[in-house]
Amino acid sequence: MSETVTIGHPPIEVRLKRHARAKRLTLRLSQVSREATLTLPPRTPLRQAKAFALKQEQWLREQMARLPERAALTDGAEIPFRGESLILRTTSGKSVRLSPPHIEVATPNPARRLRAFFRTEARNAILPLVEHYSCRIGRPFNRVTLRDTRSRWGSCSGEGNLMFSWRLVMAPPPVLEYVVAHEVAHLVEMNHSAAFWAQVEALMPDYRNHRHWLRNNGAKLHTVDFGA
Repeated sequence: MSETVTIGHPPIEVRLKRHARAKRLTLRLSQVSREATLTLPPRTPLRQAKAFALKQEQWLREQMARLPERAALTDGAEIPFRGESLILRTTSGKSVRLSPPHIEVATPNPARRLRAFFRTEARNAILPLVEHYSCRIGRPFNRVTLRDTRSRWGSCSGEGNLMFSWRLVMAPPPVLEYVVAHEVAHLVEMNHSAAFWAQVEALMPDYRNHRHWLRNNGAKLHTVDFGA
């Protein structure tokens, strides 16, 4: 079971993460999961960790106040899709229909229908790109899965299994393509060394622009609440 400390009123739960290489206490707030994590050396006493978190309470609350608000899937909500902002409109027609500037979603359960639509659109966009880039580097991949991940946009295992967040379909298409190129490059270099980034650049020379967009705007893609 992971360690946690609770501070302030209203209470904030801070997850403790003991790291063998940590030399000092570091507090971070994830813009995606909205979870506060305090990294600390392995032998740091719990009371010291809580005292440090208490000292940082004001900073933490200020950071939490700056997080983008979650967007409920109700009529009139703005939903990002392929880098564009579409206005949600519930209908009694087809399941999901693109009618810019609207995205029309049938009732009941519009959130579930929209989630399924985004997953399908993401798969249709990602799979051809995986095949394209794996052919370019001459390395096969094993399996591609889509998830609603909070900590990363994609991953590549040692067995060649690739995973991507289906929320990438909400970003501009070049940003989605960058993440695919990034993960496929791991089929050659299972690290983030200079050789790895050279491989990414060979696949996508302007990757830095798209990496920058994701760093600055990625958290907003997680504010749309599709439900369980």
